[in-house]
Amino acid sequence: MIIAMFLGLAVGIGLGFVFNFTYPTEYAFYITMALLAALDSLLGAARSHLEKRYSNLIFVSGFAINAILAGALTYLGDQLGVPLYYAAILVFGGRLFNNSATIRHLIIDKYVAKKRRDSDDK
Repeated sequence: MIIAMFLGLAVGIGLGFVFNFTYPTEYAFYITMALLAALDSLLGAARSHLEKRYSNLIFVSGFAINAILAGALTYLGDQLGVPLYYAAILVFGGRLFNNSATIRHLIIDKYVAKKRRDSDDK
């Protein structure tokens, strides 16, 4: 499942480079928030997969809610003239670093446990 998620991300990025799609600069903050929400959801899914607690429903609902909330904060900030998108950047950025650190720890722990099992079997 995790391979399918990263494959989909790679295909999406590849299509983005192949097709010369542009958008108005007024949407730059919205696109940025959408990318942060997507990366947060992907890393959260990878983490939960490694922890053996992955759920499609949680992934899809989290992705949708994160994207809606980030977009709503950005829109509300635009309307009020206040940069509320900083809140989304701070939260998503913190979660990205937290999830990536946890993923790194889980992978290293699995690697060390496998090495220990292999050395015990010999």
